[in-house]
Amino acid sequence: MKTKVVEHYGAVSVELKGNVMGGPEAQEFNKLLHDLLEKGQRNVVIDLSGVKFMNSSGLGMLISGFTTMKNGGGHLKLARATEKINSLLIITKLITIFEHYESVDAAVESFKAAE
Repeated sequence: MKTKVVEHYGAVSVELKGNVMGGPEAQEFNKLLHDLLEKGQRNVVIDLSGVKFMNSSGLGMLISGFTTMKNGGGHLKLARATEKINSLLIITKLITIFEHYESVDAAVESFKAAE
């Protein structure tokens, strides 16, 4: 899994690419979110468009990230999930936990509407 962080006005997007399998990557992802919180960046969008496969550990990584941001006074939203990943979110009922958007821009805009 590779990550790419892009700053937007009022939010940060984290683009995930490849297979999201948890393990050491989950620790790196968690550290990334903690670093963002330390910088005062509390609005995070996870761009899932480049994710080919996600296992249960990968889902756990997203849940952990959601909890980390919430506990830090922030928000984590999902954007651009592929059909396969979206099905996974529906089957596990995680779609009811995460806010999901068709585009990163729509997710970023949703933070402005919540202010």
